[in-house]
Amino acid sequence: MTDSALVEAARDFNRFYTNFIGVLNKAYLDTPFTLTDARVLFEICSHDGISAVALARDLQLDPAYLSRILKRFKSDGLIETRPDPTDRRSQFAVVTDRGLIQFDELVRRSNAQLAERFEPLAIGEPQSIVHAMHTIRSLLDPAATPSPAMIRAHRPGDIGWIVESQARAYTEEYGWDMRFEGLIAEVAGQFLNRFDPEMEYCWIAERAGINIGSVLITNGGDGIAKLRLLYIDKSARGLGLGRTLVAECIRFARAKGYRQISLWTNDILHTARSIYVKAGFRLVSEEKHRMFGPELNGQTWVLDL
Repeated sequence: MTDSALVEAARDFNRFYTNFIGVLNKAYLDTPFTLTDARVLFEICSHDGISAVALARDLQLDPAYLSRILKRFKSDGLIETRPDPTDRRSQFAVVTDRGLIQFDELVRRSNAQLAERFEPLAIGEPQSIVHAMHTIRSLLDPAATPSPAMIRAHRPGDIGWIVESQARAYTEEYGWDMRFEGLIAEVAGQFLNRFDPEMEYCWIAERAGINIGSVLITNGGDGIAKLRLLYIDKSARGLGLGRTLVAECIRFARAKGYRQISLWTNDILHTARSIYVKAGFRLVSEEKHRMFGPELNGQTWVLDL
């Protein structure tokens, strides 16, 4: 049985959020529309025509109440209606040019409202909010489709994220000490200070605005590219992002004329080592060390291009 304190906490959040988005306001976003009006218009605009039956079902609206909204929208020239070809008792709604203009204005105002709420927050806090929203939906809505991951070039702030995320992850998972954070901070700092966009690159894996993975290619000289700081957040493991990032490194190194890719890792990082083996890397040397606290077995792998 669910703890009553949890239920009350959820109800308290619901009260806050309904006020936050203006659910109870008669005028939504300072327009003549209510939030329900806006949702109905959004659904109509998102489809190439939709039946009143489908609208009532998807939005869980009383059919009579929905009928009044559609009648008002038609009177205002926002939609056109015709008999539903699959159910002559139902109406089929299609947005007009005027309705589309009104919809675009609602979207603009909604985006501006959220941007205004996010503006005073600290760096990273808006992303934390969006991440929490996705967590809530994924847990409460079994039909929710996970947001796809995308790979992009690094932007200001990403290199700092690489240092923070990897320092936290390896400390928590493997018990490495602060010297590891010092090492990745040094590698990341050198990448920024000496960055050569013609021969070097940083890839960031992102999902729903949240960074979930990264890797660097740096110029090691003598035709050797160095693969550095491969990382996948534990929330995104199993999606194949590690293989994708390594494949991007190989493609880039070949395109830039490198003769070899070299990397250094530790043998306890089994998933990463598996990726390297499958990509064709070969082990050339290894040595015991205590660079980060616990005794580890460092390994150097290379891929001839």
